[in-house]
Amino acid sequence: MTHRIYSMAFGSVYPAYVAKVERKGRTVAELHEVIAWLTGYDAEQLAGAIADGTDMQTFFDRAPQMNPNRALITGIICGVKLAEITDPVMREIRYLDKLVDELAKGRKMDKILRS
Repeated sequence: MTHRIYSMAFGSVYPAYVAKVERKGRTVAELHEVIAWLTGYDAEQLAGAIADGTDMQTFFDRAPQMNPNRALITGIICGVKLAEITDPVMREIRYLDKLVDELAKGRKMDKILRS
């Protein structure tokens, strides 16, 4: 059974990410930097995925270059430890959720990007 978030359009989830970071005083540019770090999408590719209705699973399946350091993202998201998520697509989605949370909480960018 696949989770319903897999078939949701990335473009329908993206505004929630924007609202969350802007509400906390962060910028869309910082959000895009985080997404680019995780997935390798550049601005044009990201805009295309948002506009064309790409679903969440396809967004991550077609990511140009998933960051090898994403395994350094740890902690709990939605009440579940990231390390305990076995489904690869769900883990990627939750990695992004965790990065957006860290951005919204005011964490320094070099820490978010595991520099």
